[in-house]
Amino acid sequence: MKFGFYLPNHGPTARPGPLAEIAKAGDAAEFDCMVVGDHIIVPKTIDSPYPYTVGGEFPGGDTGEYLEQLTLLTYLSAITTNIKIVPSVMIVPYRNPVLTAKILATMDLLSNGRLILGVGVGWMEEEFEVMASPPFKERGKVTNEYLKIFKELWTSESPDYEGDYYKFSNIHFLPKPLQKPHPKIWVGGQSKAAIRRAVNLGDGWHPVGAIPAAPLHPNQISSELSYLREYSESVGRDPEELDIAMKAPLYDASNEGPRRKFAGTDEEILMDIQEYTDLGVSHIIFDMRSTDLSQTLEKISWFSEQIIKNT
Repeated sequence: MKFGFYLPNHGPTARPGPLAEIAKAGDAAEFDCMVVGDHIIVPKTIDSPYPYTVGGEFPGGDTGEYLEQLTLLTYLSAITTNIKIVPSVMIVPYRNPVLTAKILATMDLLSNGRLILGVGVGWMEEEFEVMASPPFKERGKVTNEYLKIFKELWTSESPDYEGDYYKFSNIHFLPKPLQKPHPKIWVGGQSKAAIRRAVNLGDGWHPVGAIPAAPLHPNQISSELSYLREYSESVGRDPEELDIAMKAPLYDASNEGPRRKFAGTDEEILMDIQEYTDLGVSHIIFDMRSTDLSQTLEKISWFSEQIIKNT
């Protein structure tokens, strides 16, 4: 099992000094990766249902403040050494695909090959409209096409593409990413379509679990991974090539009611991790964010000493 953690991208810890301390602490603690979410513009009125709360409310829209994720990760890659940088997830239709492919290739080169690209189709229709992105209802098709464009630009000596949403030919695209054939692509989303996208165009499936709106209990992830394996075999893909990188919270042990996964004593958390490991999960990225920098750093240190070193 490999471990990652969320980075803040808004609030008091989303500033150069605190971000640097968090990233350096995670690097020193031998976490595999650090991830950051993607919002560019948050409209003042949001009717689109957020998929990760039971009532569909978006908890991060109160101030509208968000650092741009690719810029944030580029900054942190310059002051860390080993930890991988993961946009998680980058909403693929928001950005011009050729420019985005160039930014990502540059990130991979400047980080010495530490980029993993987490991707998603997006959920907030209002943000699509502000960004003048392709139609929200076509976001799955757009995402598929843009991922194909990324791969064409990253791997072909003479890139050429003609699709429903974009086309180019007779161009140079340099530098290529440092990683060959290209950085890994983790596909986010809980749907069967997301799993198929991960198999067809990605290098891993990247769901969210252990929250009330998306619990992804062991029996649920076992079922989803059975579908992933069956679909992989049906299209000639080796399912063992795919990472299974799940995002999850770390709960306070004082929560009332039945114990949630990843809550309680160190031993209980280690047992939960082992259960998901046995099912085939390869990475778990935990949410350790706090508006208090010292609390975040303490949690990173505790997790390194008590969890990472005992798995």
